[in-house]
Amino acid sequence: MKRILVADCKQEISSFNPLPSGYENFHIRRGAELYEQRGTNQELGGAFAVFEARPDIEIVPAIGARSGSAGILSAEGWKRLSDEILATIFAKLDGVDGIYFSMHGAMAAEGELDPEGYLLMKLRERVGPDMPIVISLDLHGILTDRMLRQVNGFTIYWTYPHVDFADTGRRAAELLLNIMDNNLRPVAARVVMPALVRGDELITKSGCYGDLLRDCRRLEEEGKALAAGIMIGNPFTDVPELCSQVLVITDGDRETAEREAVRLAEEFWPQRFRMQGKLISLDRAIAQARTMPGPLIFTDAADATSSGASGDSNAIIAALSSAGYDKKVLAPIVDAKAAAAAHAAGVGATIEVTLGGTVDPARFTPMKVTAKVKLLSDGEAVLETMKAPLSAGPTAVLTFGSFTVVVMSRSVSLFDRAMYYANGLDPLDFDLIVVKSPHTEYHMFEEWCEHNFNIDAPGSTSANLKSLGHTICARPMYPMEPDVTFSPQPVIYNLKG
Repeated sequence: MKRILVADCKQEISSFNPLPSGYENFHIRRGAELYEQRGTNQELGGAFAVFEARPDIEIVPAIGARSGSAGILSAEGWKRLSDEILATIFAKLDGVDGIYFSMHGAMAAEGELDPEGYLLMKLRERVGPDMPIVISLDLHGILTDRMLRQVNGFTIYWTYPHVDFADTGRRAAELLLNIMDNNLRPVAARVVMPALVRGDELITKSGCYGDLLRDCRRLEEEGKALAAGIMIGNPFTDVPELCSQVLVITDGDRETAEREAVRLAEEFWPQRFRMQGKLISLDRAIAQARTMPGPLIFTDAADATSSGASGDSNAIIAALSSAGYDKKVLAPIVDAKAAAAAHAAGVGATIEVTLGGTVDPARFTPMKVTAKVKLLSDGEAVLETMKAPLSAGPTAVLTFGSFTVVVMSRSVSLFDRAMYYANGLDPLDFDLIVVKSPHTEYHMFEEWCEHNFNIDAPGSTSANLKSLGHTICARPMYPMEPDVTFSPQPVIYNLKG
C-alpha cells in the first residue's frame, strides 16, 4: 500500500479591505471530516475519487482550513492557523509516500506575505527532498518562487467563473500518482508578466483568456505537458510576487516547457489591454436603467466579497434611492448592527437603522433607513456549484420603499444566488438585482437579464486598479504603468522528487 496524505488550506484576501481577518474566519476540518468533500465539486472531492479507485492507495486525511475571502489575516490568526496546520500534518507523516495539498494561492498575513510558501517550505524541511508533493491552485492565486522550490507538481483551474474545482483536484491526484508510479522528473518553466487583468475577457467560455487556457489544456491532453496554466493572480492581494504568469511542467523536457511557456506569454501580453474592466458610472447606469424594462443586473465588483472586499458598500442602493428609482431592487449588504437590530425587533417590526459603512467607513457613509423586518434567518446557505457551506451569521431581510435588502452579519462569497435563495428570495421577482461579484455562471443572471451594468463604484476590489494604491507588488506593473515593456524571461525549475 502507498499512503497519501491530503490537506487543504484556502483563503483569498484583499489588502485594501481595512478589516483584518482572523483564525475564527476559518472552518477547520480534521482527519476523517475531510471526507465531507467526497462526491462534491471541490478539489478534495475530485482527488478522493482518484485515490479511492486505486486498491493500493491508502488516504491519510490530515486537516482542512478554509475561509471566505476577507481582509489580510492577522499575525495572531496566522500563527495559530499555521501552527495547527503544520502540527496536524507532522503528526500524520509516519509511513506516508506522497502528499496532495489543495491551496488557493492568494493568501496573505500580517508579517507573512507568502503563507502558502511558508507552509510548503516547513513541510519540505520535515519530509526531506524525496517525498513527492503536488498542490492545486486557483488561477487567481500567486505561485511564488518559494512555493515552486518545494513542490514536485501543480495543477491550476482552467475555468472562470470557476466550475472545475473537482477536476483540478482530479488532475492533481493523477499527477501525484504518475510521479510516484513512474519516477518522473518534472521540470517547470515559469514566465512572469508584469500585468494585472480584470474584466469580461477573463470569462473563459467567451473571452480571449479562455482561448489561451484551452491551449494549456491541449498541451496536457496531448501529453506534451504534465500540467500547464496561466495564473492571473488576485489583483487585490498586494504582495511582492503579484503578477500574471505562465507555467508549464514536462517530464524532463526543459526545451518544450520553456518554448510553450514563452509562446503562451507572448500571446497573452498583447491582449492585456482587452483584459481590463469596462466600467460605467453609477449615474449613467441609473439613467439608462430608468428607460429599460429589465430585469437588470448592477454588478458591484468593487465590493466583491469573494475577492476579499468588506461587503458593506451601500453605494448603489444609496444612489438609486437618491435618484428616486422606483422599481423593485434586490441587494445584499454586510451590516452586523442592522442585522442584530432586526433580530431584536422581530419579523413584522419597523425599525430605524443605518445600512453600510460599518466595516469600511472611509469609503461608505452609513445610510439611514426606516425598514420593515420581512424575514430572519441564521445566514446558513450552500453554494450552488461547489455545494460548500456559507455562514453569514444572523441575517435579516429588510424592506423599505422599493428596496429589499439581505443584511448579513458576516461577509460570504456572493458569486451565485445562494444567499438570496436561502432567505426566501428569487432574483427573477425583481427589476434590478445587485450582484457583488465580478462574474457569475451564465445561467444564474446573464441568461435572463436584459443587461448587466458593470458599475464603477468605490470598493476594495475595484476593477479600476489604478485607484487602489498598490505599494508592495513589483513595479512597473500594467495598468498602473500603462507603458510597461515586457520580454519573456523563462525561469526553469527542476522540481524535486
